Amino acid sequence: MRIARYTEGDEPVYGLVDGGGSKIAEVSGDPLYQRIELTGRTTTVDEVRLLAPVIPRSKIIGIGRNYADHAAEMGNEVPPEPMMFLIPNTAVVGPNDPVVIPRSTSEVHYEGELAVIIGRMCKDISADEAAKVIFGYTIANDVSARDLQRGDGQWARAKGMDTFCPLGPWIETDLDPQNVRVVTRRDGEVVQDGHTRDMVHEVLDLISYCSTSFTLLPGDIILTGTPAGVGPVTAGQRVEIEIENIGSLSNPFVAAE
Repeated sequence: MRIARYTEGDEPVYGLVDGGGSKIAEVSGDPLYQRIELTGRTTTVDEVRLLAPVIPRSKIIGIGRNYADHAAEMGNEVPPEPMMFLIPNTAVVGPNDPVVIPRSTSEVHYEGELAVIIGRMCKDISADEAAKVIFGYTIANDVSARDLQRGDGQWARAKGMDTFCPLGPWIETDLDPQNVRVVTRRDGEVVQDGHTRDMVHEVLDLISYCSTSFTLLPGDIILTGTPAGVGPVTAGQRVEIEIENIGSLSNPFVAAE
């Protein structure tokens, strides 16, 4: 099942997207917290503005260096345990929303990633039980200001600035997270072509590990890391991330006014 959050100019609503990714059947309620029912109203993806499918009420947890090839290209070793960092929900934007490059950075990179959306509260959950708390999956661009990342010595500002976490186009609830291809294009050119089977720490293990430090709440998101091929993006360029069996997320990059 694919669940989109969208607007036709009024308040955001949710809908079920058909298998072809073209039609949306509106539902009542918030699927993460309420029982949903079809309203009988239908529209098409082209006629609406897709929004970020979820705005976390609590947190986004990023995982660093979870692909060995990406760690190597950045000159780093693979950490023995998942490397976690937090991103504020004010960084979230949706499909086609501009990513604003602030004046404080001159070295911004794209990072295409699979994102996991938590559907049930959990703490200290085992990897064997972790599948029960997954609501679904979406696509993320973990935008990173590399110069700030190096200079600050930690990643809050470099990865958490406003608009630095595009999400979309919708939530896919039925997916094998270790068996999908991740492709990123910058202005139409393929710059990342990886596969989630190459994750160092698999999704269920990541959920378990994160839950030992943080109580995970419905709507929380875990970004699972990026494959090799990250690189710079400048104002005027567009980055599109495609994940097999989900769809694609595309965003333009613009300079701060």
